[in-house]
Amino acid sequence: MSEQPPTVVSASKLGLTFQTNDGPVQALSNVDLTIGKGEFVSFIGPSGCGKTTLLRVIADLERATSGTISVNGMTPDQAREKRAYGYVFQAAALFPWRTIERNVGLPLEIIGLSQAEQAERIKRTLALVNLSGFEKKYPWQLSGGMQQRASIARALAFDADLL
Repeated sequence: MSEQPPTVVSASKLGLTFQTNDGPVQALSNVDLTIGKGEFVSFIGPSGCGKTTLLRVIADLERATSGTISVNGMTPDQAREKRAYGYVFQAAALFPWRTIERNVGLPLEIIGLSQAEQAERIKRTLALVNLSGFEKKYPWQLSGGMQQRASIARALAFDADLL
């Protein structure tokens, strides 16, 4: 009998209601979710069904209005403070004045890694997303898909448990 992997994300009866000028909008209702370490999960559904909202709650970019959620056994805000996850926005969200390698290296600078460790991780993650050779380019010099891959590399660069 195989043992279950440790739980990375757990949500129970999770809900989120936005208050708007037109009244409340229920974005999430009664969501139950368990994601184990090493699992690959996709959220599929029509526009406006709450996929991004759920990811934003997991990443502590939105606050649930009901239910419970944990990330690596912590609240989402504690997980954010511990840098337990990487987040890739729908739009590339790269700084136009920074080269691709400097965009990818930004979180590594923030957490205070040595220059050597930063360089190694930048090289490794850019190779992983097939952007080797584009390190010195600026975002505006890359296609939209390449910009998105640079954003993915930035999220992967600090080896978080959850992406």
